[in-house]
Amino acid sequence: MKSISNVGLQDVTAVYNGQEGDLWELFMGQQIHIGGLKSSMDLAERAGIGAGMRGVDLCCCNGAGMRVLARFCDVASMIGVDATETVVNRGRQRCKEEGLEERISFVLGDVCNSGLPSGGADFVWGEDAWCYVTDKPKLIAEAARVVKPGGVIAFTDWVEGPAGLSDAEAGRFLGFMKFANIQDIPGYIGLLKANGCTVVSADDTGRFAPYVDLYLGMVDMQLTYDALRIIGFNADVMQAVAGEFAFMQELAHAGKIAQGRFVARRD
Repeated sequence: MKSISNVGLQDVTAVYNGQEGDLWELFMGQQIHIGGLKSSMDLAERAGIGAGMRGVDLCCCNGAGMRVLARFCDVASMIGVDATETVVNRGRQRCKEEGLEERISFVLGDVCNSGLPSGGADFVWGEDAWCYVTDKPKLIAEAARVVKPGGVIAFTDWVEGPAGLSDAEAGRFLGFMKFANIQDIPGYIGLLKANGCTVVSADDTGRFAPYVDLYLGMVDMQLTYDALRIIGFNADVMQAVAGEFAFMQELAHAGKIAQGRFVARRD
C-alpha cells in the first residue's frame, strides 16, 4: 500500500468545505463517484440491497448515494456518516428538498468511530470515498462492527491498479487527491477477511480511465466557464488542476489506478 506522511483528515475536510469540493461536484454531479447512478445501481444489485433494508453509508458526502438507494431500491432507512460539515449540511437540505428526510439521517463524525450501535445495519455502503480515510484497517473494522451477522458490506473505491504506482507517481497522485494512502484490491480483501467477512466479489470495474477522459472532455468542451467561476477565474489554478487531471488520466490508462468494487458478507 503506497502512502505519504503529510496528509490528514483536516486536508480532506478542507477540500470538501471549499472550492475543490465544488469542482468535484461540477465534474461528477451530486454523486461524486465514478459512474454515478449506473455505478450505484450496479453495486446495489450485486450486493442484493433492496426494499425494507436499513443501511449505513460511511463517508456519505452529501448523501446522494443514500438518496439513490431510498428512491430506486426502496431501502427503509439510511444513516450517513461524514466528517465534513459543509457536505453534511448540504445533504440534509437536499434530503429535505426531495422529501426523504424521514428516511435518511446524517452523523457528523469519524467513520472509524461512528458511535452507531453494533450489528444494527443490514448493510454498510461506500462509494469512492474510503480512499480518503487514513486508517483503513480501523475503517473496515468499524464497517464489520456496524453491520449485522449475515449483513453485507458493499463499496467501490479508488485503488492502486495491477501495474502499480512508482513512489514518485504515488507521491504526486496522493498529494493532489489528499489521500494519505491508497489500498489495492488484494489489500482490501485481506482486511475484510481479517474482520470476519466472506468476500463475495472483488474486482476492477474498468470505469476509471474512460470516465477521467469524460471529465476532462466536459471541462474542455462545455464547463470551462463554470470551473473558472468556482476558482475565482484564476487561470493559473485552472491550468494546475487540469495538469493533475491529465496525470491521473495517464495513470488510469496505464493500469496504475482503478475503481475497485467489493461485496462481502459478515460471517
